[in-house]
Amino acid sequence: MTMENELNNKDNIVLVPLMPLRDLVVFPHMVVPLFVGREKSISAVDEAVNKEKDILLVAQINPKTNDPTKDDMYSFGTLAAVLQILRLPDGTIKVLVEGKKRARIKAFLPNENFFLVEAEPIEEDDEVTVEVEALMRSVKDAFENYGKLNKRIPPEFLSAVAKITEPSHLADAVISHIMLKLPD
Repeated sequence: MTMENELNNKDNIVLVPLMPLRDLVVFPHMVVPLFVGREKSISAVDEAVNKEKDILLVAQINPKTNDPTKDDMYSFGTLAAVLQILRLPDGTIKVLVEGKKRARIKAFLPNENFFLVEAEPIEEDDEVTVEVEALMRSVKDAFENYGKLNKRIPPEFLSAVAKITEPSHLADAVISHIMLKLPD
């Protein structure tokens, strides 16, 4: 059994490439285009594509840091699938990713070409009790009112949010459309 397979079976830990993001958090269920220019990030995307595995997207603490280290990143991120990659003439790439699941970094592993981490996917507790159902209704109502005041949110998205039945999916959908600064 390879080290990668052992890790994938041990305590639900996955071995994945990591890409730090500036001023952006990708949540589960989000589909986002990213322009990637840093060599380590391009190598991380290539690794994910070539090995047909997810990539961990993690926000940088300071977006102005050009060559981040493990201490320059938050410890939680989102496992994402690389849906599409487009190589641009200037050497950068445009990549389309879809957030799948939250994950916590357990360890950084030595690798010169890109960040390689052991990550633990976070299991969501989506049990819908009477109290959770009431809170979800309250969030949906508040977000609908917010959407009416904020013209950047399409009416179709408001309709889609109203139909969400899982608490974690609702939280991800709402937070991805509220304008907050990264530390918030």
